[in-house]
Amino acid sequence: MRLATLIPTRGVNRAGVRQAAPNMCRGARMGNNTHDSRVCPERTRRAPILIVGSLALDEVETPFGSVSEMPGGAALYAALAASLFAPVKLLGAVGKDFPAKILDQLRARGVDLEGLEIREGKTFRWRARYEYDMGQARTLSTELGVFDGFHPKLPDSYRGTPFLFLANIDPDLQLEVLDAAGHTSLAACDTNAFWIEGKREKVVKVLGRCNMALLNDAEVRQLCGKSNIVAAASALLKMGPSWAVVKKGEHGALLFGADAAFAAPAYPMEDVVDPTGAGDSFAGALLGYLASCGEFSQESLRRAVVCGSLVASFVVERFGPERLLSLSPQEVTTRYNEFLRLTHFTPI
Repeated sequence: MRLATLIPTRGVNRAGVRQAAPNMCRGARMGNNTHDSRVCPERTRRAPILIVGSLALDEVETPFGSVSEMPGGAALYAALAASLFAPVKLLGAVGKDFPAKILDQLRARGVDLEGLEIREGKTFRWRARYEYDMGQARTLSTELGVFDGFHPKLPDSYRGTPFLFLANIDPDLQLEVLDAAGHTSLAACDTNAFWIEGKREKVVKVLGRCNMALLNDAEVRQLCGKSNIVAAASALLKMGPSWAVVKKGEHGALLFGADAAFAAPAYPMEDVVDPTGAGDSFAGALLGYLASCGEFSQESLRRAVVCGSLVASFVVERFGPERLLSLSPQEVTTRYNEFLRLTHFTPI
């Protein structure tokens, strides 16, 4: 990884052959800070994204309040965030106690629920507490409910979906989905410390079949056995993905490829109420943006990281998915343009 290559060489592929500049997703360019009224002006080729993961009912306590029976789960946050940019197909399971209102809101956002099983029994539950350093939740209890023994069943209409996001679930289930999903243009995955410790070989196997990994900084260090993030990301890329995205919470995100890197700061927030689901929303928005563009230039990947970070900044304003449920693409565009002005600097 040549970290000196912080600005991509436009129009040249790895073989040194000049290519035409992409004509999709023009407008806001990280290199020159030009922008227009929309984050992604051209959306005539929006591809659907298949999201696989948990839906839950959460009980969360922060220094600023607490909630119970709050709809959550990695797949819910990722699907809501991705639906701001592209059509979504959701694969998962809930119990009959999961709020029908949330399912109606997902449908209203264009989320296809054909692959969502509504099973007898209770929805997966997660109980956690945050202290004033809200970068890490302390899990107090989990109840698998209908997720115990769950195996994803892909409807025929889901096979061959161009974009695939394997949210944080058992890597054995992630592998089942990869086997059944058919050809994808981009497959991305997430995991967590529990699976890295308990099923590391399976996690590595999943990574070897994905184009992109989205992990937080602690997970990358744990998986790769390195304290330095740059060294850890380099080791992660050797496991198979072409791109590694390192989520750093309030400190932003890092994007690493074989010959490039990009650092995006977080949007500065004065009031953070609840960080639950921010990382999953980051991933959903990042991939949703790429699906809306239909191309994978370094410029579009950089913009995708920024979009992910900005959508996550909305999520933390309220408890649970409340802010995501009311968030509009226009609000994201406004904050994107604010972020452009915030991060603007001139050459020396």
